[in-house]
Amino acid sequence: MEIMDLDKDHSTRGSIATSLGRSIWAKVFPKPQRCWLPTGCLKLLEVLHGALPKMSLIASDFSFLPDVRIPGERAPLVSTKKDGSSSDHNSYLDAKGDADIFFPTDFWLLERMDHYCSGWLKLQKDKTSQQGKKRRTLALDTYQFMEEFGLPSKTRTKDGYNPLLDDFKNTKFYLSVPTHNTK
Repeated sequence: MEIMDLDKDHSTRGSIATSLGRSIWAKVFPKPQRCWLPTGCLKLLEVLHGALPKMSLIASDFSFLPDVRIPGERAPLVSTKKDGSSSDHNSYLDAKGDADIFFPTDFWLLERMDHYCSGWLKLQKDKTSQQGKKRRTLALDTYQFMEEFGLPSKTRTKDGYNPLLDDFKNTKFYLSVPTHNTK
């Protein structure tokens, strides 16, 4: 949760007074929200950065999912396929082991977690002076990634359709590489 609450200048949002004001406001006007947190992704990044601190990372995933029935930010799509037809569930508990569970990736949050796990982004409670290496990161829509790094001229069909550029509109690529800077 603290990673989500960091501003780009690497400090937590606002002062103590601002934080207190938000807390009081939230108690007077509560606005409950469900939020799905990518804890598995965070753990993976912690392990990767721990084992390979100078790693380069290329990842691709869904950036949004259509027709998600489960409420909440970053909620999963839970779907079962039986006899050739798919049916979506209203809860991940309804699947009982026979469903695929797809989580969308919040690429803004992925970047924050990546920077945190590399040691570059520090939480307010972390008082260590050692700061990790800054990383250069980029999130691209799949068509942008394929235009830059693929060979779209080789995959275009006779009628002009190009699956590298025209399909997977709900996916992105994330690229992360270490820099030689210390800040």
